[in-house]
Amino acid sequence: MGLTLAIANQKGGVGKTATAVNLGAALALDGFRVLLIDLDSQGSATSGLGEEVVRGSSSYEVLIGELEAKVAARATSIEKLDLIGGTRDLAGAEVELVSYPDRQSRLSERLAPVRDCYDYILIDCPPSLGMLTLNALCAADAVVVPLQCEFYALEGLGALIDTLERVRAAFHPNLRILGILLTMYDARTSLSRQVVREVRQHFGEKVLRSMVPRNVRIGESPSYGLPVVTYDPSSSGAVAYRNAAREIEEMTAASAASASESENNTVNTEKLDETAVG
Repeated sequence: MGLTLAIANQKGGVGKTATAVNLGAALALDGFRVLLIDLDSQGSATSGLGEEVVRGSSSYEVLIGELEAKVAARATSIEKLDLIGGTRDLAGAEVELVSYPDRQSRLSERLAPVRDCYDYILIDCPPSLGMLTLNALCAADAVVVPLQCEFYALEGLGALIDTLERVRAAFHPNLRILGILLTMYDARTSLSRQVVREVRQHFGEKVLRSMVPRNVRIGESPSYGLPVVTYDPSSSGAVAYRNAAREIEEMTAASAASASESENNTVNTEKLDETAVG
């Protein structure tokens, strides 16, 4: 089974969609099978890959149960990267989902049949902490948090962590933060450097070593329907996202190895207990 990651931050303008699109593309370029789900009614992740989604074939229909995820997933111009696009209909889902008894777990249930088809499933969350983001968090194994290098972003991070704690307590005790990706970093400003220091001091190894700089190519690439990692692979923004993707690959491998070791230890303990009883 692959790893499902929610790309989440309730604060807008932090590079969340750029992170979802470029991490997805970078992982696919590294040979992994990737599904990107656009759960934002603005559909920016969809257009950022040069795709258009017609009504009736989007993440909205998957969420409300009118369409299976494997039918909605479509290939993109990047090999091994599939997309379930987002449309404006998602704006109404926030209200519609309230009437469902399993409203927080709709997406998790719909993704169950396709989890084994992909190495990574990335969910681009809307810039809010509403019902759509709650569904993404309940469907995810872990969260990647894009964090803009500015003061107010730190305040937003506190609110997100509080939300994650509530989700863990009420619905998903195994949900964790896989990593915090610092975005829009400008080494020329003391504020950026201060934010980096404070985040690294507080969250330690959860903060990815790679930092995404302010880079004009990142802003240009969506207008061409391309992620920056293919639009200008040598740009500083593309290099940063490729490096961040490889860090996530390393984290995934380390987590899988740890889980395997824990399972083996459990099996060995059980065998010892059986021997002692015998």
